Amino acid sequence: MAKITTPLNNTMIKKLTYQKTNNMHTDGKGLSLIVKPDNRKIWEFRYTSPTTYKRRRTTFKNYPEVSLKQARKKRNDYINLINDGIDPIDHFKAIKAKEKREIKGLFENVAIEWIEKQKKSLAPSTYKRKRALIENDVVSQFKRRTISSIKHPEVVTILENKSKIAPETAKRLYNYLDDLWRYATMKGYCNFNIISNIHKSILKKVPINSYAKITDPNILKELINAIYSYNGHISTRNLLKFVLHVPLRANNLVTLKWSYIDFDKKLLTIPRELMKNKRANLPDFRMPLSDEVMKILKEQYAYTKNRSYIFTGDKGEHIHHETGNAVLKKLDFNNETKGRKQRMHSFRGTFRSIAETEHNSSDNVKEIALDHYTTDRVKLAYTNKANYTKQLRELMEWWSGFIVGMLDEELR
Repeated sequence: MAKITTPLNNTMIKKLTYQKTNNMHTDGKGLSLIVKPDNRKIWEFRYTSPTTYKRRRTTFKNYPEVSLKQARKKRNDYINLINDGIDPIDHFKAIKAKEKREIKGLFENVAIEWIEKQKKSLAPSTYKRKRALIENDVVSQFKRRTISSIKHPEVVTILENKSKIAPETAKRLYNYLDDLWRYATMKGYCNFNIISNIHKSILKKVPINSYAKITDPNILKELINAIYSYNGHISTRNLLKFVLHVPLRANNLVTLKWSYIDFDKKLLTIPRELMKNKRANLPDFRMPLSDEVMKILKEQYAYTKNRSYIFTGDKGEHIHHETGNAVLKKLDFNNETKGRKQRMHSFRGTFRSIAETEHNSSDNVKEIALDHYTTDRVKLAYTNKANYTKQLRELMEWWSGFIVGMLDEELR
């Protein structure tokens, strides 16, 4: 005669304590209560899998967190799944995995994961601008949406609206989103890159405007003397004097560190990963420094020698990349129609334009001075192997001499 199981009741459960010989108390239909040595009471359900026909077991948490009534309901739910030919453990695992995928696949989570992967390779200011653009213009439109649910016409609307007010930014945003969707497709968050269905013709053409730059000798002389006689903060004056002689990009200029300067060799070296062109097969940026540049650095060294950055404010942080532009405006070099507009980036154009006509060094040397590299692989391989330090030193000594030659006598 089959043994009859007496169902559990709450009074009985409360009295149960751990017994070494009998710690499993059956309620029937595969449901039991296991009493642990520390007297914790755990619901356990055992069954035969309808798919593998193997015995399996799972737990329904602890009593009294899960009551007798709740445990029985959960057991019945599991039995109903088994009767339908579904293994309940596999079933609920699949549900949890789907929920996890959906959380990871939320557009905002995918976007953050994508941008964080680039943090180390981007300049801090570039990373900040890129993240802000994605968060403000795209993430805000797709809150609580999975990336797989977004359709390309929705993205078209965002790009068209951005293109109306900021065509250059819209162009960058298109490229960012194309890369983001490629990443999401690779990671399995969506099935395909919807940006590939969006033609670039929706973006307004961006007019090509060269940076305004001063090349007129008379106006350039005014600019040079205005910078050398500027009576503002010493770091700002020396920053502007330095960029007159060494035409670096603004971000590289303001973040220059003393560790990049070799005073004995009169040489500046900036790690390649900090330059705009970060190609790993390119050498670090190296620029020979003229006697005038060394004079500027030695003056600045007396002020910031105990700091990491060369050009700093009173609090020790490096100068903001817009500080130089603000001073140039203050000095009245802000009128493009009269050829008097100059910005930090403009010094690169001023140098290149004048060196083109006034110095006989090769185009390669002039371009390397600006850290411009050809995209031609054969030429690039040759350029990488060539050592232009001597030619660069001649070019930059000439350029410093050209600038100093325009100074009023009392400023030399």
